[in-house]
Amino acid sequence: MNLYLECLTGLTPEIIVIATALIVLLVDLTVVQEKPASYRTSLGGAITCLGISLAMVWVALMPCSVHVAMLAISPMTQWLKLLLLLMTFFAAVLSWHQHITGHAGEYFALLLLAAAGLMLLLSSDNLLMIFIALELLSISLYALTAFDKASLASSEAALKYLLFGGTSAAFTLFGISLVYGLTGDTQLNFIAARLRAQPDEPLFYVALVMTLVGFGFKLAAAPFQFWAPDVYQGAPTPVAAFIASGSKVASFFVLARVLLTALPGARGMASWSDFLPGWAPVLVVMAVLSMVAGNVAAIVQTNVKRLLAYSAIAHAGYALLALLGDQRYALSALLFYTITYAFTVLGAFAVVGVVEAGGRGVSLGDFAGLSRRAPVLAFCMLVFMLSLAGIPPLSGFFGKFYVFTAVAAAPAQLSLLWLVVVGVAASAVSLYYYLEVLKQIYAAPPNSSSWPRPALSSRVTIVALAVIVVALGCAPDLLLGNITALLKSHPF
Repeated sequence: MNLYLECLTGLTPEIIVIATALIVLLVDLTVVQEKPASYRTSLGGAITCLGISLAMVWVALMPCSVHVAMLAISPMTQWLKLLLLLMTFFAAVLSWHQHITGHAGEYFALLLLAAAGLMLLLSSDNLLMIFIALELLSISLYALTAFDKASLASSEAALKYLLFGGTSAAFTLFGISLVYGLTGDTQLNFIAARLRAQPDEPLFYVALVMTLVGFGFKLAAAPFQFWAPDVYQGAPTPVAAFIASGSKVASFFVLARVLLTALPGARGMASWSDFLPGWAPVLVVMAVLSMVAGNVAAIVQTNVKRLLAYSAIAHAGYALLALLGDQRYALSALLFYTITYAFTVLGAFAVVGVVEAGGRGVSLGDFAGLSRRAPVLAFCMLVFMLSLAGIPPLSGFFGKFYVFTAVAAAPAQLSLLWLVVVGVAASAVSLYYYLEVLKQIYAAPPNSSSWPRPALSSRVTIVALAVIVVALGCAPDLLLGNITALLKSHPF
C-alpha cells in the first residue's frame, strides 16, 4: 500500500473528528447565526455527537495496524481511541444544557480539536509528534477554560493554565532537544537502541528530568500541580470533566510509552538499599508528593470542583505507582486505573454540572439535601464518591488494588513496599473528604424548597456513567481482560 494512503487510513478517525469540528463551526457561523443561543448549542452538540459516533463506528469496524513515519497505530491504540471518543461524547452531551457561551460553534469545535489531539497523542511514536499533539490538546483546552465570559474565575484560570502550560512546554521541548542531541533521533525505538550502545552521560539525566517536568504538568502531579485547583474551579464544568478524564488517560499512556519504549535502560533504582539515578526515583518523589499533598489539601476544601481537583492530584500519584511496579503488570494496572478513574470523575463532574446549572453554586452546602430532591442523582454521586475513595465492589477499589499489587510484585518488593503503605494511608485520608460530600447529600437538611429537574440527556449520561463504574467493579475482567489480551498480542 502507498505510504500516504496507509497514513490516511490509519488517521481516518482523527480526520472525521477534525472535519466535524469544521462543519460545526461552519453551520454555526453561517446557517444558524441568528438563532437563539440554546438552539445553536443543541444543534452544535448534536452535530458533535454525530461526528464522534461516526468516528467510533469507523474505529470499531475498521481496525488497522500501521507503523509508518511518526505513527504507531495498533489495536491497543485503536481501542483506547474508542474509549476517548466515548468520553468526549459524554462531555459534549453534558455541554448541551450548561449555557456556557453564545459561541456554540467555537466551543464544540475546540472540544473536537482537543479530542483529535488526544487521539494523535495515542498514535505518536516520535517525541516531536508527541509534542505537537500535546500542544494541539493544550491550546484547545486553554481556550475552552476561558469560555465562560461571565466569570472572572474562568479568565483567571485560563491565564494561569496558559502560563504554566507554556513554561512546561518549554521544559519538554528543551528536554527533547537534548535527547536528540545525545542520540541523533526522536523516534522512540531508535532512542532506546542508541542509549544502549553508549555509556550514560550526565546531560542525559538533565534531559530526562526536563521531559518528566513537562509530563508532570499535564498529569497535574506534584510538585507541578499548582494550576489544577484554579483551572478545575474556574473552567466550565464539562471542560473540567474533560480535562480530568480523557486527557489523563492519553497522557499516562504516552508517558508509559516514552519510559518503557524509549528509556527502559534509564529506569534506575528507587529502593532504599540500591539507589541508581533514572526515571524511577523521580516518579517515586512525584507519586508520594502527589498522594500526600493532594489528599491533605482536599480535606479543607469547601468547593466541590476544587475538592475534585486536589483529588485528581492524589489520583495522579496512585497512577504513577503503577509505572514503578512489576513490568508484567505495570501497564495493564495503569490503564485499568486511569480508565476507571476517568469514567468516575466524569460522572462526578456531571452531577456537579447539574447542580450548578440549576442556579446554585458548587460549595458543599449547595449539595445539602440532594437525596431528598433528586434521589437518583444523589445515588449516582454516592457511587462516584465511593469509587474515588476505593470502596469495594466499585471499580475504584480494583484500580487501586491492581496498582498496589503491581508495586508489591516488583523485583525489589521489600524496598518498594513502603510505597504501598503510603498509598493505603493516603486512601484512608481521602475517605474523609469524600464522605463530607455524601454527608451533605444524605444527612444535611435541604437549604432550598425546590430543585431544578435536570435535562433528560444529562440524567441518562449520569446514570450510564454510574452503571459503567458499578459494572467494572463487579466484573473488572470486562476491562482488564481486554487490556491484557491487547498488550499480549500488540504491546505498544
